[in-house]
Amino acid sequence: MSQMPQQAAVPKCPSCEEPLESGDRFCGACGYDLSVVPARPEDSPTLAVNGAVPAPDGVDWPVARDSDGHGHPAPAHAAAEVAGTDSGGSPLPPPPPAPPAAPAAGTESPAPGVRLDRPDEPDEYPLQAPDPRLTAEGAPAPVPAQPRPAGPAAAEKVCVACRAGRVDDDGYCENCGHAQPRERDHMEQESGPVAAVSDRGLRHHRNEDAFSVGCTVLPDGAPASVAIVCDGVSSATRPDDASLAASRAAGESLLGALPRGTHPQQAMHDAILAAAQAVNALADEPATAREQAPHQNAPACTLVGAVVTAGLLVVGWVGDSRVYWVPADRSAPPARLTEDDSWAAQMVAAGLMNEAEAYADERAHAITGWLGADAYELEPHTASFKPDRAGVVVVCTDGLWNYAESAQEMADAVPLDAAARPLHSARVLVGHALDGGGHDNVTVALLPFPAPPQGAGSA
Repeated sequence: MSQMPQQAAVPKCPSCEEPLESGDRFCGACGYDLSVVPARPEDSPTLAVNGAVPAPDGVDWPVARDSDGHGHPAPAHAAAEVAGTDSGGSPLPPPPPAPPAAPAAGTESPAPGVRLDRPDEPDEYPLQAPDPRLTAEGAPAPVPAQPRPAGPAAAEKVCVACRAGRVDDDGYCENCGHAQPRERDHMEQESGPVAAVSDRGLRHHRNEDAFSVGCTVLPDGAPASVAIVCDGVSSATRPDDASLAASRAAGESLLGALPRGTHPQQAMHDAILAAAQAVNALADEPATAREQAPHQNAPACTLVGAVVTAGLLVVGWVGDSRVYWVPADRSAPPARLTEDDSWAAQMVAAGLMNEAEAYADERAHAITGWLGADAYELEPHTASFKPDRAGVVVVCTDGLWNYAESAQEMADAVPLDAAARPLHSARVLVGHALDGGGHDNVTVALLPFPAPPQGAGSA
């Protein structure tokens, strides 16, 4: 229940310090309401103030020094506004600064989870979950990839024409029906100073050419470059498989034999035999491999290759693919280093036709030598040359030399910086054939030939 305020038992008026009598409820001098003065407690606790313990009795309680002139005390101060000391008598630390107001529009707000009222203490109670865009170091984290729109799965091939449809197992787009380019339609490779490019051309439905290039080291530490180019026989079964098998087998044979000290010309001869065995093996595969064309011949291809070592150039071939020598000094004559195994070449060798007449005949490109189980007795051709100057060796199929048949025409098509930029130059030569009509698959490999030591023979 409610209680009335008790009068204060104080000797003087708290406002004007006029002596009071026991039982006074108001000051006789200023009229101060003594009922607002709290009664003195019964007990007298001992409090440590400034390190001194006051006596329990006879304590003079402070009174208000000022008044508003109407008997009301001056406004009281909050404890935080009065400087104090700790229990040891040392000044208390200043109060922490007030937290800043909310940032104005357009300004940067503090990082989430940072306590501004206790900057020296760890962030024990974050105000909110950390921003997932910030890493532990405070740097922005990578933005996660946005989900891809619905469409073909990532592992599936997407049509190169419509960029939306899935490519089926037959190589056609299920959306627009566009035939997709095969992996072998255009191939490029660079290995040290050697480079090769192969292209399907503009008329054939697939690329039946293949190549192999590489570099190795001879037992004496001298470098050696290797290039093999094969052309599948279109009238045979699986000509693309035949050229691929032959190029790989010949390349691996050369790169394995040369470091062992086998003479480059012997190594080339053995490589052609290894390629022939690889192509012959294709004819021994199960009959299902030929069930779609049982009337065709066994897989077959031609082969031409070159090996470049210090001061020595070795070439080898079976068929009508060729090797050309193009000197760096274009004032020196270029040369063709191979002879075709073809009907036209036989007519010229027998003196029955001149070269122009023979190659104008529709039977000119009928080959008389190839690799395959149906081939006549295999006769690998090899030859060695010692050019007396720097130059570049061009190894190519008839898809290129049909548009640059003579040695001089080939030299005119080869860029002047071919030795320094073989891959670029191979691309230029393939482009030369495509610009000429691209009637056949086009494959060319370039091997720079360094300047030999003095005293070397001529090509």
